Formats: sequence, structure tokens, C-alpha cells
Amino acid sequence: MAARPDYTLFDRDTTAIIFGNQQRAAQRMLDFDYLSGRKMPSVACVVDPSGPRRGNMQVFFGRKEILLPMCNSLAQAARDHPESDVVINFASFRSAHDVSVEALQTPTVRTLAIIAEGVPERQTRQLIALKDVLGKWIIGPATVGAIAAGAFKIGNAGGAISNLLMSKLYRAGSVGCVSKSGGMLNEMAHMISLNSNGLLEGVATGGDTYPGSTLLEHLLRYEANPEIKFMVVLGEVGGSEEYAIADALRRGTLTKPVVAWVTGTCLKAFPSEVQFGHAGAMVKGASETADAKNTALREAGAVVPDSYNDFGEKIRAVYDDLKRRGDIVEGPEPPVPVMPAEYLPGTMRKPTNVTCTISDDSGEELLYAGVPISTVINEGYTLGEVICLLWFKKRLPRYAADFLDLALKITADHGPCVSAAHNAIVTARAGKDLTAAVASGVLTIGPRFGGALDGAARRFKEALDRGLSPRQFVDEMKEKGENIPGIGHMIKSVQNPDMRVTLLKEWAAANLPKHDLLDFALEVEKLTTAKKNTLILNVDGCLGVLFVDILLSTGAYTVEEFDEVIDIGTLNGIFVLGRTIGMIGHFLDQKRLGTGLYRHPTADVLYMLPRDSRPA
Repeated sequence: MAARPDYTLFDRDTTAIIFGNQQRAAQRMLDFDYLSGRKMPSVACVVDPSGPRRGNMQVFFGRKEILLPMCNSLAQAARDHPESDVVINFASFRSAHDVSVEALQTPTVRTLAIIAEGVPERQTRQLIALKDVLGKWIIGPATVGAIAAGAFKIGNAGGAISNLLMSKLYRAGSVGCVSKSGGMLNEMAHMISLNSNGLLEGVATGGDTYPGSTLLEHLLRYEANPEIKFMVVLGEVGGSEEYAIADALRRGTLTKPVVAWVTGTCLKAFPSEVQFGHAGAMVKGASETADAKNTALREAGAVVPDSYNDFGEKIRAVYDDLKRRGDIVEGPEPPVPVMPAEYLPGTMRKPTNVTCTISDDSGEELLYAGVPISTVINEGYTLGEVICLLWFKKRLPRYAADFLDLALKITADHGPCVSAAHNAIVTARAGKDLTAAVASGVLTIGPRFGGALDGAARRFKEALDRGLSPRQFVDEMKEKGENIPGIGHMIKSVQNPDMRVTLLKEWAAANLPKHDLLDFALEVEKLTTAKKNTLILNVDGCLGVLFVDILLSTGAYTVEEFDEVIDIGTLNGIFVLGRTIGMIGHFLDQKRLGTGLYRHPTADVLYMLPRDSRPA
């Protein structure tokens, strides 16, 4: 991707991070992308600070539904999407400053748009000083943003689809426009389209007293942009920004034609001071009136109409003159794109209710994580590799798949006495079907039986990441009054080791170049078994820590992605899947044996009822 020149903030490759759960704004950006013929969405990620660490936003890209990644921190979004150099800050005025500081200090971010109104002026001035030091751009506060025709737009800039189409913003024109007002930017885009070949770029700097970037700063960018042939400015009463433009025209810093108008000429009809909507639109002296600033711009060489009613005519006159001189050559008008309408029964686009990202049976061939089932069969994918596709959405190295195969074999059954098998047997003997028997067994899997894989992986990894020694880890868990997940067995001990754990350790030694977490867990085991010989690393704990070692060795995961694998219960799925094999076996075994209804022996129950307290 070619680097953008300094005078261009946005192009057809620009992507943005949206801060705030703003689905409508994201959808409007994607609709504009579709109108503009972009191949890739302009929204890279949405940050929802109160949401989960990872998630997705379901939106449309044309007629096709897509998922925009979501996370709960700007830092994470920037790490995941280093190509995105625009942050659109929808935070409220209370938190807009802190989010903006973080955005400006993010090395990959070049342009920040602050949508909120009411940001304290002192905070805005601090942000302006920071962006000047860092050489970055701020649009806003109190703005709808900006739009680069046929390329990129910020949030709700440009207005509704009807205005985008009317104003021909789906393709580039030759005019650069800058306005304080976001609503008037939309109006100006339409006026420019009626009187020229349309807008190339438009920016609404925002109506606050201290905007993050000034009218002149954007005009200087337009002056340097060879694609922009003339400029349109819409100012307003209050402040002195328009005088800076007049000075630049007199000095020759701005050489391209400037068509300008300052709104608020009706102010002289009011008997007292009036503020026009924006915080900065309040006159403090005669020089800040619209009439005074329009006169200064006209005298400096800008094309200024006699009233707003003549604004479009002046734009047309400048455009026609540039055409006559050959500075603007009109090309053929592209066809007007057709935007899919919202859903009506039987027509157009409709949001779906279920999202699936692991398999697809809607085409000619079933896909597992994008891999055709014929490839899975013909290339001899193992069961472990199929699990990788459906659980992790990627094909992990063969040793990871081999480990899953081994884990399923080891956890397939542990005799009829453990809770899952026992429940399956009792349910089968009650005359229920296979599904009911297996379900009754699965429901016993939890924190006390087979549910320690994720817990062991999480606890041991946290301890290792924090640099704790085995002794510190054991002492810390004791101080918290918590058992160490994956440590302890009811029957097995140091003298009577669990062969399943022995096999897993032997596999790790033979197949993994390093297994730091397993080594750490085994050091912990030395401490716990010194206290009681049944406090061994059990099969749950061994599977959990080994799987961490395996996934980290693949290099296929960031730290955050790996944490998500653990947090959503992935590792416990190994135990559920493995034990299901055994429970099916126990169900079939009981049916073949023809066993009757199970009743627990009375002699195996200790009855301890309260003493009869009724009166004699």
C-alpha cells in the first residue's frame, strides 16, 4: 500500500477504529464504502469499553453481512489493526479527553475525530498542544467529521444515503470544502455538486471555540493537493479564523480560488448579542461579525457572494472559469450506484438471527473453517485436526492435533464409578434413550469432576507469567483459601501414580521441544505431595497445562487470543468430548446386558433425621 501524501488525510485504503458501540455510524460508513466501490470495509474495529474482551458487530457490506471485530480497549484495537490510522472518538464529553490522549499517543494513529460536544475548553487546548507536538490531526470536538468523496467518510458525515447520492459523493470531484458546521457541510456538498463536478474532500472542524484544527489548516492541505482545483469555505460569526484565511490570501500562501461565506449576517437585525448554536458562534466585538469577516475575505481576494442565496452562483462561476482555462477537465459521469434498501418481506437485505464462523453447509460442499469436507477426507485429516478447525478455526501443527487425539483416548472413560458414567448407567437402566443417558452424565461435569482443565491452565499460566516461584504460588493459593485446580486425586498418589498422567508426560518429553508450564506444575506437585501424597498433578491439570504449552509453541495466538481460548471454556471441551465416548459405551453396555431399574441400596445410606418433636 502506497503511503498517503501529507496533504491527504483519507483515501480508498484508509481504515478507522471506532471508539464507542456505534452500530449505526459503522453501518453508515460501510454503506458509503459500498456506494464508493471499496473492496474492503473502512471500519477495522469497534471498541466497546464496557463490552467483552473480544466480540463481533454484525453489519452489512452492501447486501452481504459481515462481522466487524470488537474489543474493549483502544490499545488492543491498535495492536490488532496497526494499518488503521484514524480513530473516531464517540466517547461522551466526560471521557472524550482521556480517550483522545490515548489515541494521539498511539504511534499508528494519525487522525483523530472527536464527535462529542461540550468537551471542556481547557482539555481541548491540551489536546491541541499534544497533537502539535506529535504532528497529528484532530477534527472536532463537536463535529460530524469529514468525507473524502468516493473514498472514506467519518461516521455520519455527509448525511443520509439520499444526500450522499444527491451530492454525488460516491465519486471524486475537484472541490475542497471546509466548514465549522457539520450539518452545513452536508448542505455545502449538495450545493457544490449542483454547481461543479463535486466535492473531493470536505471537513467540518466543529463549532467549539477551540477547534482541534482550523479552517486555514485544512485549506493549506487543499492548496497542496493537486486534485483540488478550488476551495469553498463556510465560516460563522465569532472568532477570528476567517482573518487568518484573508492573511494567507494576501500573502499568496493560498493561490487557488477560494469561494467563501461567513454565516450570521442577520445578526445586525437583533437588538442584543446572540449565540448561533455553536459555542464559538458568538460575537465579541465588531470584528467578529459576519459582515466584517465577509468584507475582509472579499478585500483579500476571496470570491464572496452578496448573500448566502448567491453562494451557489459564485461556485458555478469559479468552476466554469477553471473549465475554460483547462484546469478542470470533466470526465464521463459514472453510473449511479444502487444501495440495497432495508428489509421488506421478500426483498432486499435482512439481518440474520444466527451467526456461524466455523462451518458452512449452504454451498455445494460442506466447509469446516473454510476447508472443503472433500479435502478433509482426501488429505487424511485426523480427528484432532478436525477439532482444530471447528474449535480454533485454523489448522494447527500436527503435534497439536496429535495431542488432541491422545487427550480424547485418555479421557474417554474412567470406569463405571465416576459421576458421569454412573449417571449414564442409572439413566439407561431407567429405560431412557441414549441422548438422555449421555446428557445426564454430561451434566455432572463441572468444577469437582472434569472441569479443572481451564482452571489449571489459567492459574498455572498466571503464576508463571507473574514470575512466581512454585513455593510462592502454593503459598498464595493457600492464603486465598483456594484449592489449586488440577492438583489432587481421590485414589491415585505418589506411590500409586495415574498412568494417564505418566503417558502425557512421556508424550510431552518426546514431542515438545519445551514445556515450561508442565515443568512448573511438576515443581508445584513436589510441594503439594510433600504435604499429602494424593495431591498429585491429576489428568485434568496435566491436560490443561500441556495444552497451554502446545498452543504457545505454535505461535498462532496473541496473548489476548490465547486468554480467550481459556476463558470461554475450550479446554474443558476436551473432557466433555472424551467422556462422551465412554458414556455412550456404558449406555450400550447396559442395554446389551438387559439390566433393570437401578435402586441405590438402603444399607449404603446413612439416615440422620431430626428427633420427633411433636407433643406426646
